[in-house]
Amino acid sequence: MVSPRVREHEHATVMRRGMRLTGKWRSVVVRGCVTACLVIAAPSPGWAHGDTGSGARGGGPLEVPAVRDFIGEMVRRHRFEAHALEALFAGAKFSDRVVEAFSRPAEAKPWRSYRKLFLTSRRIRNGAAFMSANRSILERASRQFGVPPEILTAIIGVESSYGEHRSRLRVLDSLATLAFRVPRRAAFFRGELEAFLLLCREERMDPSEVRGSYAGAIGMAQFIPSSYRAYAVDYDGDGRRDLRGSIADAVGSVANYLGRHRWRNGGPVAVAVVGVAAGDPRLARRGLEPRLRVSDLVRSGVKSLQAALPGGRVVMFSLDGESGTEFWLGYRNFYVLTRYNPSKLYAMAVYSLANAIRDFEPS
Repeated sequence: MVSPRVREHEHATVMRRGMRLTGKWRSVVVRGCVTACLVIAAPSPGWAHGDTGSGARGGGPLEVPAVRDFIGEMVRRHRFEAHALEALFAGAKFSDRVVEAFSRPAEAKPWRSYRKLFLTSRRIRNGAAFMSANRSILERASRQFGVPPEILTAIIGVESSYGEHRSRLRVLDSLATLAFRVPRRAAFFRGELEAFLLLCREERMDPSEVRGSYAGAIGMAQFIPSSYRAYAVDYDGDGRRDLRGSIADAVGSVANYLGRHRWRNGGPVAVAVVGVAAGDPRLARRGLEPRLRVSDLVRSGVKSLQAALPGGRVVMFSLDGESGTEFWLGYRNFYVLTRYNPSKLYAMAVYSLANAIRDFEPS
């Protein structure tokens, strides 16, 4: 989303689940579907095979009563063909590898370790090359959605190393495993499995062939299925929303996602601060949404390492840095980055990588 995160790392975002989800992981009302008679194409021989890297034990998904119930719901609610779904799930596999990866998200690491995963000289250099090679697309998306090219580049860099990272896991297997073998987030991933099947029908993709992260995120931008359906755009004008093979679609979709979550053009993202007592109770504030007034913090002794502290509302947070605890203020745009992945570490990785790419000078 997989590179070391859940974004999935438990991807777009911890969200409220109902008929819809918020954030990157948001389910939406069905976009115009293909004709009902298409449903899912007749299963090809490849549906029952392929390298999943699962190492799974026990029976397959079709042997689980809850999977049978899910198939029935898809038939009733979305007019899928029962025999096609049964054939599809007969070829699916539960994956121990997915369960293990899901239980160890990279966001559990301290900042000093997490940042090393993404703030590497190679990723910075490749990000500068990606930005140069795709300048026209990035600038067009930046003008349209108000998001800087380096932020768009950095997200794709963190998510998939600019498209270099290609997961071998089948999304079908990952989502089936998380929906029916991991009770903690079963309802959420069952919704993502539903969205995945609808997405494949809408975009005419073979659900047995789509590869992604262990949490079911797809393509260079690592969108989970509900976000793919909600926010992906056809930015190269070929009539398809292709996050796996089109750089333009990936860039445009990331920009659309951030824009739809109200990125503020030209606004600050985060600033380091000083003058904060280690035991300040405001640092224990839960959540990522900016609610504190900068003016109130300044009056209570918070200072910026910059010449002036931008105004507005912020969230104050701490990070375990190389030299000890760091204190930061996150603005609205920082919060928008956490809608992509609900982690202050993720947002800081994107912001830091974007700055490094923007300032990169070839030696």
